[in-house]
Amino acid sequence: MAPKAKGGGRGSKGERGRGGIGAAPGPNDTGMGRGAPFRSPSQVRHILCEKHSRAMEAMEKLKAGQRFSEVAAQYSEDKARQGGDLGWMSRGSMVGPFQEAAFALPVSSMDKPVYTDPPVKTKFGYHIIMVEGRK
Repeated sequence: MAPKAKGGGRGSKGERGRGGIGAAPGPNDTGMGRGAPFRSPSQVRHILCEKHSRAMEAMEKLKAGQRFSEVAAQYSEDKARQGGDLGWMSRGSMVGPFQEAAFALPVSSMDKPVYTDPPVKTKFGYHIIMVEGRK
């Protein structure tokens, strides 16, 4: 679990009922109300690595300015041929921590991606996630 923010964590001034990317869902995290910043489908890309060390190598490439699709093709163990493109995803179609992270991220581009840092852990491995669009 991520460390709590200054001021006591959940419920402190400035938070919106979410524990942050990859955090356990709170009472308002239904996907239907104020606890969910985005409810519409999102166009999602990810880099999936079974090992944390490999995910961190991919993260370093992204931080060095390499395009997300290129890093996905080189490092991802899933959807690598599509540059990590998962297509349009709706709430309920993804595993919990991945979904919370994907719907918390802002829309960004492959040239200047905004992605999950640190990678999100699921039963499938470690994901570096970015969102390219919302409907």
